[in-house]
Amino acid sequence: MREKMACFTGHRKIPPESIPELSQRLKNTLLRLIEEGYMYFGAGGALGFDTLAAQCVLSLRKRYSHIKLILVLPCTTQTKGWSKNDIAIYEEIKSQADKVVYTSHDYFRGCMFKRNRHLVNGSSVCIAYLTQEKGGTAYTVNYARQSNVQVINLAAQ
Repeated sequence: MREKMACFTGHRKIPPESIPELSQRLKNTLLRLIEEGYMYFGAGGALGFDTLAAQCVLSLRKRYSHIKLILVLPCTTQTKGWSKNDIAIYEEIKSQADKVVYTSHDYFRGCMFKRNRHLVNGSSVCIAYLTQEKGGTAYTVNYARQSNVQVINLAAQ
């Protein structure tokens, strides 16, 4: 399954003016991967790029019914502190996902890293939105590279 799975990692904050172009690059990348035989797409359920990526997969699934969205979530309380609107979007995505996996039940300091490693370990491609070399996204991209997982950084295109 790893050969047919791609995961996502990216920043929570995306400049609003960048979203249309980023969305198009994401869609084009997903279409190319689908043509190459990728069927499974793993997202971490976070705000920002994770949400954008999950929504794009769900949109493409209308035309490519064989593709699957797998949510790999860090804990059951991931949305604690989120706005009602963001929680509603998260719950809608979760209700449409083909599979939902929790890497931990309760929040703990390293649960996001655990989720990110789980996503990378199950994938052969990591689609990233990385604009700065610090934080969880940079950690995940570096982990993917160390794990010989191909990284496609949509911010660098």
